[in-house]
Amino acid sequence: MNSLDKNAPIKDKIRFVTATTLFDGHDASINIIRRLLQQAGAEVIHLGHNRSAREIVHTAIQEGAHAIAASSYQGGHMEFFKYIKDLLVQNGVDHIRIFGGGGGVIVPEEIHELHEYGIEHIYSPEDGHHLGLAGMIDDMISRTAAFASPPLPRDWKERLASRDGLVVSELLSMAEKDLGVSSAAFPALRGELSALSSNTPVLGITGTGGSGKSSLEDEFIRRFAAQYPGKSLAVLAVDPTRKKTGGALLGDRIRMNFLDPERVFMRSMATRDSGQDMLDTIRDFIAVLRAARFDLIVIETPGIGQGDTWITQVCDMSVYVMTSEFGAPSQLEKIDMLDYADIIVINKFDHKNSPDALRDVRKQYRRNRSVFQGADEDLPIIGTVASNFSDPGTTLFFSLCFNMLKERGLIDWPVPPKTGFSREHPESLSVIPAEREHYLSIISRAVLNYHKKTGAETAVIRKLESAKILLDDARLQGLPELVREIETTLDPEVKHLMDGWNEIKEAYEQEKLAVKIRGRENITHLFSLSLSGLKIPRIALPRFESMADTVRWMREENLPGYFPYTAGVFPFRREGEDPKRQFAGEGPPEKTNRRFHYLSRNDEAKRLSTAFDSLTLYGQDPTTEPDIFGKIGESGVSICTLDDMKKLYAGFDLCSPMTSVSMTINGPAPIMLAFFFNTAIDQQLDRFMTEKGRGPEPAELDAIRTFVFENIRGTVQADILKEDQGQNSCIFSTGFALKMMGDIQKFFIDKKIRNFYSVSISGYHIAEAGANPVTQLALTLSNAFTYVEYYLGCGMHIDDFAPNLSFFFSSGMDPEYNVLIRVARRIWSIAMKYVYGANEQSQRLKCHVQTSGRSLHAQEMQFNDIRTTLQALMALNDNCNSLHTNSYDEAVTTPSEESVRRAMAIQLIIMKEYGIFKNQNMLQGSFIIRELTDLVEEAVLKEFDAISRRGGVLGAMETHYQRGKIQEESLVYEHQKHSGEYPIIGVNTYLDDKAASQESSRQDVQLARASYEEKQSQLDNLKTFHGRHAAEAHVALEKLRSVAESGENIFEELMNTARVASLGQISELLYSVGGKYRRNM
Repeated sequence: MNSLDKNAPIKDKIRFVTATTLFDGHDASINIIRRLLQQAGAEVIHLGHNRSAREIVHTAIQEGAHAIAASSYQGGHMEFFKYIKDLLVQNGVDHIRIFGGGGGVIVPEEIHELHEYGIEHIYSPEDGHHLGLAGMIDDMISRTAAFASPPLPRDWKERLASRDGLVVSELLSMAEKDLGVSSAAFPALRGELSALSSNTPVLGITGTGGSGKSSLEDEFIRRFAAQYPGKSLAVLAVDPTRKKTGGALLGDRIRMNFLDPERVFMRSMATRDSGQDMLDTIRDFIAVLRAARFDLIVIETPGIGQGDTWITQVCDMSVYVMTSEFGAPSQLEKIDMLDYADIIVINKFDHKNSPDALRDVRKQYRRNRSVFQGADEDLPIIGTVASNFSDPGTTLFFSLCFNMLKERGLIDWPVPPKTGFSREHPESLSVIPAEREHYLSIISRAVLNYHKKTGAETAVIRKLESAKILLDDARLQGLPELVREIETTLDPEVKHLMDGWNEIKEAYEQEKLAVKIRGRENITHLFSLSLSGLKIPRIALPRFESMADTVRWMREENLPGYFPYTAGVFPFRREGEDPKRQFAGEGPPEKTNRRFHYLSRNDEAKRLSTAFDSLTLYGQDPTTEPDIFGKIGESGVSICTLDDMKKLYAGFDLCSPMTSVSMTINGPAPIMLAFFFNTAIDQQLDRFMTEKGRGPEPAELDAIRTFVFENIRGTVQADILKEDQGQNSCIFSTGFALKMMGDIQKFFIDKKIRNFYSVSISGYHIAEAGANPVTQLALTLSNAFTYVEYYLGCGMHIDDFAPNLSFFFSSGMDPEYNVLIRVARRIWSIAMKYVYGANEQSQRLKCHVQTSGRSLHAQEMQFNDIRTTLQALMALNDNCNSLHTNSYDEAVTTPSEESVRRAMAIQLIIMKEYGIFKNQNMLQGSFIIRELTDLVEEAVLKEFDAISRRGGVLGAMETHYQRGKIQEESLVYEHQKHSGEYPIIGVNTYLDDKAASQESSRQDVQLARASYEEKQSQLDNLKTFHGRHAAEAHVALEKLRSVAESGENIFEELMNTARVASLGQISELLYSVGGKYRRNM
């Protein structure tokens, strides 16, 4: 059976749990796998990214899963998959199959070892080539279908009484329909379950699809756990089965942050058969859960239509969840649940029409139930924003639920007080003010109007030129007046361009040119001499005969350093500091420090780019838990304290104008930035004490801090929007993360930090997640303009923060990459100038580029350097401000010194040997480059409008628009790669004859893995740090809590907290104040 072709339903329903491994946000491949499994007829419980082995195993047990499928691209895979197997064995469920994959990261020898350990199968790139995606899915299903679940244990009653998760799960599996012969045993158990039954109340939650039921439910669970620490809760989440394939996506768990397996049991259920069969199954489920004596049962239904009320037949109390998007008020008359629901929740109450919706629902409720007395506030109709941590409306909903349960005699517990609240201005809850919701369309129109004006003005200039040609003809009267009349219609800005061109042209035809940068005059030689004795211009000037063509070119491109900065934001490339910036990070900080010194040993300019291990990226301290321990120092450096940060940059003067540090970190970026700034301050303090022989006075300390802030150079990525859309290392709730970004920027403004970028707005990671170059650029710029709008809304001035924004793009093999940066610069500068009124410095888009990691392949790795060379050439030709060239072996391991040297040589050869590179605007004048520039810009502006129609970036994120688009484009690429339609040399075409063996196409490489001793040393160092600062840390963390809860600047206080508390301690404190990130499907 080819499940992808025939869509044949599986006879016995197979259930898979899918996820990425702990601290791994690379979910593009697992999303493809879960979609194809569902298409093949399986029921898929998708957990998303960053899931621990314990979470996955607990889920598999509670969900009655037959198999686990996990991807691992971030190292630590040996410990992770073995730990999964160990946990399955310990819990008596080793019949559950384990599947995995990690591209080239998991090498053949490791795959063999994992298979020997009992992992069912780890799929390699060679498997993908030989089997294809369809073959891999069929292999997973056939391997899983060959194994049967164990029988119900003899002592099931005793274990059920103690709420044993495995027994509860097995009983629920037996109760489900269409499970084959095992289901026939359940009717005989109904009587025994009835004898064990309790009077557990059942709360039903239903509502329209997309209303946020799962988020509301998760916040309900969090409050339940806090309010009733001795009580237990069972959750049943029902999702629809696809009729065509028989598969189902059971996705409610992905939104849950507070599922403690000791107190909360959750089971996802597919509808399979609709109607009475499903109701009977749900009643059987309730019987099992009541027999297990849970204190409360919550049932969540799939999104329902206007006439669906079946939930009321199986629950004691029902809740209907909706949003303000129900159309005209007359549509409310068609919603039957408004007649039956005990509580009505209008979620997403921050949407602009919510007050009107609340009014209309209250009116309809009164009409339906003939309730015309009492205040509106006393009706059981509540506005909530469940996505907001500690939302008061959600707290009121929680309180009302338990008060109502007690009033009806369903519980006898103490209940929380019914606290009221008012939301008269819900727009104040929004990140972007309602009147600015369509900011992207405003920007799109501004760019289009700019080009329209260019066309109109050049038409006038052509008319003017034609008139001037005829001026000398005495037979034509009145031409001087006509010329003057035409000239008066020219836009002053365009007239200024015309008047200044000859002066600019003459200046660039000289041997030297003086350019002022920040008040300093820099002399640049404008020609270089080739070996043939020819003078190669540093900047080649256009040779248009018509001023109209020249003006069009000046408005569309212009010289580097001139608006709209299409060809580059500075007149010339920086002398004495090549744009190369190599990425490094591995093991403990001392090891990465040695690599930094190796990489920069021949360079006066020290441009350090830091890769952190996955624990650090997710704000976690090292522990001995196997799946955590295995990740320490893998694929990046382990940093969890200020001491670690000092070791990392030891020997580098962080305040030198020749030192620049980039830190690729997002979720815990505020904490890491506080570590870094304190490291730089302590360097200067140490220097002061060495020179003076004493500590500084308070005024001297302030002067040292001021010096550091005014001189430190570098970038922290901190781009939280793209993390939600594609990269997945968000750790805090989005609103709270944005608040901390704003606090950092305010700190930068207050401390006059001009040489450090507070955010690196990244398209690179969007591309790595699967987006094509147009989508990468459109999403990146739309995110950037969202930060602009947010910062403006926080009261900051555009020219105070825009210079602190930088960008990070990918350079790949697609044609659009040749113009990606120039399109970005043009759109940004036009928007900054004409929409935001920003100055020239703010109009300049500065960007770092990295060659595509996605184009690195484990097969025939030596070909990767060829791809990287072409990508580096594209980026350098387009005048990127800094560049990282990937090493050929990065598809498999942290680069070796040999591969890093080759990667750096790629840049050096282009910059030093490649003669034409002495010219700095070689793309200008190319027909195809101009055509591509216009095409890509047009496509980006169309995407702006598409996002704007969805309520801007944040509105589109609510519907997962960006994430869905990235996943769809990733699927197109993967299908074409596997089919060979998209040729990749050495991977799916031009294969080595010796590659007949599946493993022989892999080049032997030295694997970079942190040793056991290195991992243990980080644990020991952390323990020492905690011991040294135990008393101080508690005080500092509580002070941070107070600052965060009061709405003050969190980053300013973090500068103090970071001196005595570790990364994990600070993260946990901030979770308790601002909430954890809630994953999206």
